[in-house]
Amino acid sequence: MSKIKALRLLFWTLIHKPWIETEYQGIVMENDNTVLLNPPLFALDKDAPLHYAGEICGFRVHNGPTGSSSVQFEAVVLDRSTGEGLIRSKEPLDCESQREHSFTIQAYDCGEGPDGANSKKSHKATVHVRVNDVNEFSPVFVERRYEASVPEGRLFDRILRVEALDADCSPQYSQICFYDIITPNVPFVIDNDGNIKNTEPLDSKRQRVHTFWVTAFDCGKNRAQADAQVVVTVKPSCKPGWIGWSKRVEYTPGSGSIPLFPSLHLETCEETVWNIQATVELQTGHIGKGCDRDSYSDRSVRRLCGAVRGEVDLLPPPSPAANWTSALPTLPSSDSSLVFSFNGSTHVAVVPDSVAAAVSGDHFTLQLWMRRGGINTQPPTNQARGNRREEETIVCSTVKNDDSFSHYSLSVHGCRLSLFYWPDVSAARPVKFLWKLEQVCDSEWHHLSLSVQFPSVTLYVDGVTFDPALIHDNGAIPNPAPRQRLVIGACWGNDWAKQAGYNPTRKYVGGYRGLLSGVTVRPGSVEPHSVVECLYACREGLDFGDLETLGSGMKVHVNPSQSVLVLEGDDIESFNRAVQQVTYRNSLRFATPGVRPLKLTTSLRCFNEESCLTLRQLEGYLVVLQPDAPQISLSGVGPHLARPAPEFEGPRGVPLFPELRIVCSLSHAVNTAAQDLNWGASLMSDAVAHTLDGCEVQPLGEELNPEREELLVDMDALRERGLEIINTTAYIAITGAESISVYEDVLRSVRYRLAKGSARFERRFRLSCSEMNGRYTSNELTLEVNFLHSLDSLYHPSHLLASQQQFLHPSHHSGELSGHTLPNPHRNSVVPGAATVIIMVCVGFLVVMVILGVFRIRSIHRRGEGARGGSKEDSGQWDDSALTIIVNPMESYESRMGISADTEGEVEEDEEVVESPDDANDDQRIIIKKEGRDGNPRRY
Repeated sequence: MSKIKALRLLFWTLIHKPWIETEYQGIVMENDNTVLLNPPLFALDKDAPLHYAGEICGFRVHNGPTGSSSVQFEAVVLDRSTGEGLIRSKEPLDCESQREHSFTIQAYDCGEGPDGANSKKSHKATVHVRVNDVNEFSPVFVERRYEASVPEGRLFDRILRVEALDADCSPQYSQICFYDIITPNVPFVIDNDGNIKNTEPLDSKRQRVHTFWVTAFDCGKNRAQADAQVVVTVKPSCKPGWIGWSKRVEYTPGSGSIPLFPSLHLETCEETVWNIQATVELQTGHIGKGCDRDSYSDRSVRRLCGAVRGEVDLLPPPSPAANWTSALPTLPSSDSSLVFSFNGSTHVAVVPDSVAAAVSGDHFTLQLWMRRGGINTQPPTNQARGNRREEETIVCSTVKNDDSFSHYSLSVHGCRLSLFYWPDVSAARPVKFLWKLEQVCDSEWHHLSLSVQFPSVTLYVDGVTFDPALIHDNGAIPNPAPRQRLVIGACWGNDWAKQAGYNPTRKYVGGYRGLLSGVTVRPGSVEPHSVVECLYACREGLDFGDLETLGSGMKVHVNPSQSVLVLEGDDIESFNRAVQQVTYRNSLRFATPGVRPLKLTTSLRCFNEESCLTLRQLEGYLVVLQPDAPQISLSGVGPHLARPAPEFEGPRGVPLFPELRIVCSLSHAVNTAAQDLNWGASLMSDAVAHTLDGCEVQPLGEELNPEREELLVDMDALRERGLEIINTTAYIAITGAESISVYEDVLRSVRYRLAKGSARFERRFRLSCSEMNGRYTSNELTLEVNFLHSLDSLYHPSHLLASQQQFLHPSHHSGELSGHTLPNPHRNSVVPGAATVIIMVCVGFLVVMVILGVFRIRSIHRRGEGARGGSKEDSGQWDDSALTIIVNPMESYESRMGISADTEGEVEEDEEVVESPDDANDDQRIIIKKEGRDGNPRRY
């Protein structure tokens, strides 16, 4: 029995399996392979204390969830009886590559004997092993160089942030605990997160760029392998606006087009804008009638523009033939046109009926320059609608057609321009054409061209067409009196004025307040649009350089007078390039010098309208420099012109300037360094094509005597070329813009004619020309005309001059003047006339003194003979004690010989005047006055 019980006990003992924990947590260092488990690894077997059966022979490691951790670890038995075990890694572990490992293990007992037969294994237990990190890596900066730009004068919470990384796997060693600036004495600090800020306001003038170095430390106190460089640039204070604005821009006449803003660009200080609009204004209102135009009269400009002739000037310069403008005050103007001022009451121009009759008909073109409000007054713009009391009439006219009368008036009312037209005052109803225009009330000069071809009416304001609003006036309007009349600056008072609300007792109503110039009417067909544009065209203004370079989204607009240019775009870079393409041009070779104010106004639109930038208006000026003055040279005419007197007495006279030459040139400085390698400049003259606007021929000394002399001009040639002439006794003025060749032809045809028997010996004339309304003048060409008289044609002076002629020329009686040779009548002869006369007078005076001495000797001789012979001829004695003789040496030999040599009976008279029998008023005479024997001679 006992033996059976022992065998049963052995059986139950051998059937128990080893036991271990179900889960283990382990830690292993990167530099160690032993895993520290929690709880410790122990395997128990209930078969103990039996030998073999109660012992643990080993542990087996199985794959983990990933199937790879088991190969890196192994489990060993430290004590078979106690079941203590150890887990270790087969190779060094790397926390950075794999931080945690999981696998399972089983414990095995030793079985029944040394051979391990019938061994039992435990259940599988899970083991989690965490690899502890070792601080083996140092921090590394993401970038080696950090840059930032900040405006000056401010403290910032953060300028920039630097960043460093650590390759260690644990939070302890992989985190950057702090940063440090290792460059001393810099106005910056850095926090533990790498944010850099300044400790004091930065000044770009003191130091523009700050450079320093920073380092980083991890939580294991490892320093960064390499330090990082930080560069902070200090920008000047950013002020939104235009950069590169030049307040003064200079323009040299003849330069064509120049950019106004070559280096201008817009600074928005990084503000996002989606629309930019810039307006450039060039103010030229102080120059003439709004801009630099041709400095010629309106009539000359019309002819240069190819306008149809036949216009009638309703406001001509005051003259005896046009006296209806003499009472109007005038203002100075830069061109040749007069500017008339109207005060709305007393200043009215009533055009004579003879002039008004030339502009009748229902087809006509009315043109004028207008400036409302005068010089310092602004016209009212808040007038009540329909208030006829405040309507100002510019032109009021009733014209006679074939068998009826028509009436029209051009008026302004506030900012409205109206044409009241009545095609037939006895039958048709009146019609009013109305235009609402800002140009009417802006107190600036504007050119109006109104072409009426009823029922069609076309209005051009500054060369731009405006369509009217047509109003049929159905009110009861009394007919104007059937009488032709034309008034400028108002309208006449009558029953119509009473119906309109005016005082009918007033002579003129609806007075105009402002300035007018160049008011003309041309009957017939309307003026072509091209002519109207030419009449108004400015020779200067704003322009855009190259439209092909205009970026996408950019728009450019220029007003008709080219005084305002608008740019619009949405891209700043494209906008800056467009602004730099804005140019100023002036096509006049002799541009008007002076200052043109310049303005640039900019408006921005941003996504956030509340914080959008506002730019101030920029103001500057354009200076047009003084142009090179042209030299107008008159030549080809000698200082003397001697011709026989009969040629001047012919019906056509003698041409004064037959070989006249006019040359216009410019002298300007030229750098000759490239030519002769010597620095310096010389003057070079270039002949250029010019247009003269006037020449004047003026007699020097006394004015022309219309009864004895005159200057002749080919009037047909003047009218054909559209030139005007003023012919007075003091001068002849030929005016009108024309080429040099035309003026040469006209001046070469100027002739001088004398009346029959006009005994003149010389006459001097002066010729001068000008251009640009007298702005540039020529040299003064002086011509001395000598009249060569034959001996037969001269008068008969006293016998003393005959004796003088005999004495000078005892053997010549040819009829020629001494010292003169008659030239070929078909060519000019230049002789020193004045010098010849002076020499002849001196020689003649000497001869007279010699003759007087001879006569005195003869008289003394006769007295001696009478004393001895008792002669009674005492009355025939010559007494020269008070003798005064004025001698003209140019008298002919024949006239001198015709005077009796016997002068015995003449000495008894107190005074005797010997005059020419043909002309008692001629200056050629001899005055002899007896003063007494002891008196001195007196010369008259």
